[in-house]
Amino acid sequence: MLRITLRKSPCKATRRQQATVRGLGLRKLQESKILADTPAIRGMVGKVSHLVEWEEISESMLEEPPRPIERN
Repeated sequence: MLRITLRKSPCKATRRQQATVRGLGLRKLQESKILADTPAIRGMVGKVSHLVEWEEISESMLEEPPRPIERN
């Protein structure tokens, strides 16, 4: 599984790159999606790697409840 996060705005990117970002399901900055690790998704991430950040996550990480935010 891959966690893909939109880090930069695709506004000044080409229309094809904008369509790729939309195809990944990303619409807003800092939005993240968890997608299957397939060659098609890897290719899409590669085409817009300057706009997104990604990391591999394991299945066990998906089952853990989210940790609360600690504020000091």
